[in-house]
Amino acid sequence: MLDTNVKNQLKTYLQNLKHPVELVVSTDDSKKSAELKSLAQDIVDSSALVSSTEATGLRSPSMTVINPELATSITFAGLPMGHEFTSLVLALLHSGGHPIKLDADIIEQIRTLPGQYHFETYVSLSCQTCPEVIQALNMMAAINPNITNVMIDGALFQQEVEQRNIMSVPSVYLNGESFSVGAISVVEVLNKLDKNAGSRKAEQLNQKSAFDVLVVGGGPAGASAAIYAARKGLTTGIVAEKFGGQVAETVGIENFISVSKTEGPKLVANLENHVKDYDVDVMENQKVVKIASNGLFDVELANGATLQSKTVLLATGARWREMNVPGEKEYRGKGVAYCPHCDGPLFKGKRVAVIGGGNSGIEAAIDLANIVEHVTVLEFDSILRADEVLQRKAKSMGNITIITQAQTTKVNGDGNRVTGLTYTDRQTGGSHEVTLAGIFVQIGLVPNTEWLKGVIDLTPRGEIIVDARGQTSIPGIFAAGDVTNTPYKQIIIAMGSGATASLGAFDYLIRHSDTDTNVVKVA
Repeated sequence: MLDTNVKNQLKTYLQNLKHPVELVVSTDDSKKSAELKSLAQDIVDSSALVSSTEATGLRSPSMTVINPELATSITFAGLPMGHEFTSLVLALLHSGGHPIKLDADIIEQIRTLPGQYHFETYVSLSCQTCPEVIQALNMMAAINPNITNVMIDGALFQQEVEQRNIMSVPSVYLNGESFSVGAISVVEVLNKLDKNAGSRKAEQLNQKSAFDVLVVGGGPAGASAAIYAARKGLTTGIVAEKFGGQVAETVGIENFISVSKTEGPKLVANLENHVKDYDVDVMENQKVVKIASNGLFDVELANGATLQSKTVLLATGARWREMNVPGEKEYRGKGVAYCPHCDGPLFKGKRVAVIGGGNSGIEAAIDLANIVEHVTVLEFDSILRADEVLQRKAKSMGNITIITQAQTTKVNGDGNRVTGLTYTDRQTGGSHEVTLAGIFVQIGLVPNTEWLKGVIDLTPRGEIIVDARGQTSIPGIFAAGDVTNTPYKQIIIAMGSGATASLGAFDYLIRHSDTDTNVVKVA
């Protein structure tokens, strides 16, 4: 199943096992089952501490990783290859006693969590967000025997997907009921299960001393800003809903100078590791809702905590723009999607639409055309804005139809899922309906600045207006990345602007340390 190079790597990883691990394999006569049996044998051959047995009556094909000492279990229903192979390796390591990279207080909170929790997580093996969710739940399952998690390949177990009306991944069920859709971290899971977790965390955050620089946002701009601030010897914090931002959902990155090709999750992991090389206080799973000046800057969080800082650097990034038409919100996750790489496999053999004719839209159409029956691209303008090479590729494929001057006016559905859409021909005024199973929205980004309206100067598009040093209309508040009016929303530009804004904040602190009451002297 595995090639020689991967087998050798696996043997190296499994040398970190501290105690035995058991594999329970359930198979049928399918090709995937044969491949899973081969994979299980490769794992057994890679370590003397791994054994394998066969079972019946379970989902087939499936493989359960068991720690016999703690009676923990983690199941992979399907063949955990692609992005999920890393999840399998981590499950083996964690079940075999290799240390789990979570804070000690989080591990203890998981270990003492009362109740029984059976998670089932539906994924697609091309989804880059899914492994984060699988790994989060698997870590919890490796710590507490009363928590189990089953990774289910949605493309393989289509009957279950249809029965549960799952049209977006990762989709998590807890004890048979829908629990979450999309990215979710260990802390977010705990906050949903442990109702007092949020208030306890707020109390901890309230005790923190004031920062020199507090970065709001954990994407490339925020990471760059934090590194530059820490290197200047400033007390630095990052507060963010999640580390990585939009980059974590980016599949292929080929324009990051000095790196010929990488993937979003890999780049995010490198950013996070680089930040951790410095004394930066990273506070994830925290949403900032308000900022005010009271001698220092007060940064209020959604959980009620307040952080203080001498300067603030806003790097909250942007999110996918919505169509804002009837039916879009009602059918989000039920046919309306924003990530073709994640959710595309769930529409295998069906007809879908892509809204938007820019690079993102045409790239999505090309990717989807290899999976689905047919793709209809709807572009509002009279021309496509995608690169010519992408347009040629799309037009050469036999199952992509491109319609320009098309204004989507409604998402149609039967109450459970999308059945099509309605659009207006902007040239003739005629209304048309298209029968579809899925709609992928790819019409650009919206800056995350709703909470800043009336606080600092924004452009009509909602972007933060910054000067050459990254400073906003309020002295001491800086901004960087896609959330600003800096043109060309690119990863490398966001990183550069993060460095610029951080150096701007450092310069501001030096020049105002003795004269401005809004800051105190930097040590």
